Amino acid sequence: MNDSPVISPEDRLPPPLPAGQTPESALAARAVLHVKSIEHPAVFNHSIRTFIYARQVNLQQDGLQQNGVPDNDEALFLACLFHDSGTAEDNNGTQRFEVEVADAAGRFLTAEGWTPQLIQPIWEAIALHTSPGIAERSGPLARLTRIGVRIDFGSISLLTDTDLVQKTEQDYARMNIEHVLGSLVVAQAQAQSSKAPVPSWPANLLAAQCNNPQNTETNPAF
Repeated sequence: MNDSPVISPEDRLPPPLPAGQTPESALAARAVLHVKSIEHPAVFNHSIRTFIYARQVNLQQDGLQQNGVPDNDEALFLACLFHDSGTAEDNNGTQRFEVEVADAAGRFLTAEGWTPQLIQPIWEAIALHTSPGIAERSGPLARLTRIGVRIDFGSISLLTDTDLVQKTEQDYARMNIEHVLGSLVVAQAQAQSSKAPVPSWPANLLAAQCNNPQNTETNPAF
């Protein structure tokens, strides 16, 4: 786990997304092309699964409130799509992992003409997605993004249709995501300690790796 996963050119672009599983707006399509081009395919697949689960939970409940966000399905998709794109070298700045990701999404949406008011709920959803107990009590986008992440990492009881997990993983393979994501976050934190302030999820991953630097399996703090 000392080396971050290598991304070969042929691994850069996963297969096209099946029709109807994600928003079909021009903005969503541009966002997918952008994130696919910079992100490890295992992380990309995780992000799409996160959206599918988050959307399903939203359908199980009362649905998103407007909160000034245009096309809520699209907003949820963008939050889920970008939430781990801080693992990409393009978004590897000096701030903590979650903030770099949120800022990257903000830059993309600013270039697309979104106002700060419209971007803020997506920024918060991304920045809080590793903060249990806080994201769930924040706005609907933050809550649903966090729940989607939790489902993808084992909390499938949050779904009323648990068969959705098997189908989704057939379309978007897991590709050892726990190991890949943990390795990428730790590699960044080892290079820049500012990426993993204590306490934080990246800091926990880094501490576990430092305690057992020979570990090449999934980080035990994942």
